[in-house]
Amino acid sequence: MSAIAGLLHMDKEPVNKDHYKTIMKELERFPANDIQVWSKDHIFLGCHAQWITPESVYEQLPFYENESDLAITADAIIDNREELFEKLQIDRQKRKTITDSSLILLAYRKWEEDCPRYLVGDFAFMIWDGKNQKLFGARDFSGSRTLYYLIKQSKFAFCTTIRPLLSLPYVENELNEEWLAEYLVIAGMVDVADTSITPYKGIKQLPPAHSISIKDGDISLRRYCVLKSVEPLSFKSDHEYIEAFQEVFREAVHSRTRTHKMVGAQLSGGLDSGSIASFASRKLRLENKQLQTFSYIPPDDFVDYTANHIIANETPFIKSTVNYVGNIKDHYLDFKGQSSYSEMDALLDIMEMPYKFYVNSFWLKGIFEKANSLDVGVLLNGGRGNLSISWGHALPYYATLLKKLKWIQMLSEIKKFSINVGSGRKTVLTSVFRIAFPFVDRGQLKTNELLINPDFAKRSNVFEKINEYGLDENGKEYSSDPYEQRKHHFAQLYHWNASNTLATKLSLPYSLWKRDPTNDIRVIQYCLSLPENQYVQNGLDRALIRRGTENYLPDNVRLNMKIRGVQGADWVHRMIPNWNQFESEVDIMCGSKNLLEFVNKDNLMRAYSTLKEGVQPDHAYSRHLKVLMDSLMVYRFLKNFD
Repeated sequence: MSAIAGLLHMDKEPVNKDHYKTIMKELERFPANDIQVWSKDHIFLGCHAQWITPESVYEQLPFYENESDLAITADAIIDNREELFEKLQIDRQKRKTITDSSLILLAYRKWEEDCPRYLVGDFAFMIWDGKNQKLFGARDFSGSRTLYYLIKQSKFAFCTTIRPLLSLPYVENELNEEWLAEYLVIAGMVDVADTSITPYKGIKQLPPAHSISIKDGDISLRRYCVLKSVEPLSFKSDHEYIEAFQEVFREAVHSRTRTHKMVGAQLSGGLDSGSIASFASRKLRLENKQLQTFSYIPPDDFVDYTANHIIANETPFIKSTVNYVGNIKDHYLDFKGQSSYSEMDALLDIMEMPYKFYVNSFWLKGIFEKANSLDVGVLLNGGRGNLSISWGHALPYYATLLKKLKWIQMLSEIKKFSINVGSGRKTVLTSVFRIAFPFVDRGQLKTNELLINPDFAKRSNVFEKINEYGLDENGKEYSSDPYEQRKHHFAQLYHWNASNTLATKLSLPYSLWKRDPTNDIRVIQYCLSLPENQYVQNGLDRALIRRGTENYLPDNVRLNMKIRGVQGADWVHRMIPNWNQFESEVDIMCGSKNLLEFVNKDNLMRAYSTLKEGVQPDHAYSRHLKVLMDSLMVYRFLKNFD
């Protein structure tokens, strides 16, 4: 709910007031309900507070407790409050008003450095333990809130954002080439594999699921949470699995609607966002609140060029959900005149680093702007859903049945599945055989087709480093098996770093939090405990959420397996009015010696040559256009170091 900051002089020298005033001054670019600081001898803590939860209103942060000599600054919303009330034996009269930061402090008093293990929610915090002369802090298991730090000249400094740290007089603005090398090599939306580094040399990031402790000049990091598959649950009936799922999911949704402001939700025509909206709407109805939903749609002049089984404008499915669920005020946003190109500088400024989600960037930012205008404090979304509540790949599951020689079960499932997806059984069976017994490679890019300059790649040893994180020389996971990829996803920390960085940094200018019930650790642990037949059964993929939302979602949404919505198919269409400007900038960019030190010139020029062929909306999936946009992102960012 805040941007936090702090300074610790490990040599016990008093903190320079001008230094912490500089940090807090940088945070004034964001709105705040309250700004407070606390300092004592060689320690300073600050908080640029935004009040989101009812308990946070008039909360004192930083907070110092004289009796225990503990001080805390926190950027946190804790979701397992009732559980903590019991474990910490908090008086019932105090439970309605006690703040989340107070709960964290009480948890530290009871469990000390193990306290993050007991916290459920989105958090980053720092605690000064005066009696032990120790600074201790942590980020939640998936890094939903950012926390950067630096160590220089016996000084330790931390902050929610990077710019305030760069404002310190003893910090230099230098490019971290190690970060840039990983960024250029890794495929997909992942920015870098090493979650401890940033684009700025000397400024580090506390990785997700880690705590940090500074005492007597020693700094130690510890990973306190590792998500692994557990022994499958064994209930007597399918119905019991669904009941248990609904209970844990309901709690995850309900706990994330806790705000004295309005509650919003990103809503597409699919299962994840629809299920969240349905569960949230029921809860809010009891509070006489209406759920505000925000849906991105293409502009009126966009002609959908996608395949018949894909739809770029999901409005019919969205309206079906809205009408069925009720208690929803729906907003459909086309962001006319905005594009991935027009919003690049604004997003670079917010992110403080290059990003790869430019296809959706303008509408993700736009939804925050719209929600803020309606006094929304919490914006629900289902970003983690594909790997938790709506997990369930049918064809790979059928392939496992095939390899286990469970022919009768497999053929029965394929018959039902073929009807549900509107495809012939022979086609489905052929696909299953290909998955079970692959004979072709994955069709990856060759290493010499990557964006990175080969000399820079060699100099930075980037391929050796990403190999340590389970990525090949194309920046992709070694295994194409979805079950292995799921295990890898929860074992590694980097998958959600970029999206959570965006969530934190959009929250600050717009005073609202993105909250994801599908990322609740209780939901994830439950989903990991289920046998695979709960995810694929009776011809249904994603069977858990489809069965779990009966009477929560309309059947045309809940059971839809024939049409898939796609967001961002119109991103090139939106750039066409500015295409001449884009071409001119690319032309200048291709002559930048600074950029070509890091980017593969041959691949860049090959992509550049395609501009002469003109542009069409269906170039949205062009690899050459991706090379140009990725390069342009880095080109603009590098200007920060000129």
